[in-house]
Amino acid sequence: MFGIPLKYVSLIILCVQNSTLVIVMRYSRMVPESELYSTATAVFLSEVTKFIICIYMAIRSQVIESGHWKASELYDQVFSADAWKLMIPAALYTVQNNLQYIAVSTLDAATFQVTYQLKILTTAICSVLMLKTSLSPIKWFSLVLLTCGVALVQLKVGGNNSSHQDDKVIQTNQSFEKETFDDNGAKKLVGLCAVSVACVISGLAGVYFEKVLKGSQPSLWIRNLQLSFFSLFPALILGVWWKDGSDVWEKGFFHGYNLIVLSAIACQAIGGIIVALVVKYADNILKGFATSISIILSFIASVYLFNFPVTGTFLIGSTLVLIATYMYNYHPIEQEEDNVGQDSSVNEKVDINNGFVKVSGKD
Repeated sequence: MFGIPLKYVSLIILCVQNSTLVIVMRYSRMVPESELYSTATAVFLSEVTKFIICIYMAIRSQVIESGHWKASELYDQVFSADAWKLMIPAALYTVQNNLQYIAVSTLDAATFQVTYQLKILTTAICSVLMLKTSLSPIKWFSLVLLTCGVALVQLKVGGNNSSHQDDKVIQTNQSFEKETFDDNGAKKLVGLCAVSVACVISGLAGVYFEKVLKGSQPSLWIRNLQLSFFSLFPALILGVWWKDGSDVWEKGFFHGYNLIVLSAIACQAIGGIIVALVVKYADNILKGFATSISIILSFIASVYLFNFPVTGTFLIGSTLVLIATYMYNYHPIEQEEDNVGQDSSVNEKVDINNGFVKVSGKD
């Protein structure tokens, strides 16, 4: 593309997607409470968008492979005998997406982005317990670094709160909202709990999904279509109807919606598709770089857009997280070369980003 290798184009796209999603989601929540939109409706619309896109891509893939499209054939592929097993990860990822909105509503983009890397730790632990995966010493060391780095970032959050005993004024899009120290500290705690639970759910759902799909050979878009279809029900029932039902009924489904909100929904819906499309061009090292660069971009954006205070503990903690992310995704070149020419079904690894399946080489 324009003379640039596809793997570097993939790197750029991954960086932009990862950082933009968090920043836009955070910015969309910075409005007076009376004008806040329902996060459950946003998650549901995101799932609807994914479902529509996946239907189109699954049909397109079927036409390319066989030269025709049959609704009955697509139906049989989507609702296969073991399709019901995807209900569990679909429900978990719907809860995770709702928790992400809760977290970005109370945490700055940089802190959320760094803390959310704990999903690497939870995924590794779940892989060891559920799949009996064996991790190399360098991976275990990187997980220790990751935990230490995230812990330092949380010290920054606590320290930042304690250094402002007086009431502080937080600038929103259209007004100023005054918060006391105690209220702000409680909200920060809620945000940290939300992102922590989201990380646990991400690891559990991802590993369970990988275990379910081991030995099966559905296409990439059939997997995504199954996951997005089963995500619609928990998003609608648990989210829109149960969680925010009274507010939606009183204020309306689209209360508080604007261009920024629609951008956040689009980023969450399209982001996973972008990753699924470009991941085959980017190896694990480049994916590690993409995650690291997106953290840096979120940090810079938080400083300039949200007046994020820069502290030494945050910089040290973020640096440890960046190093740990790179180390965990690093693989010797020899290992990659050993996989060349082998059956793709043997080396296939299933991962999910924003509720979308992506298939890459095994770690």
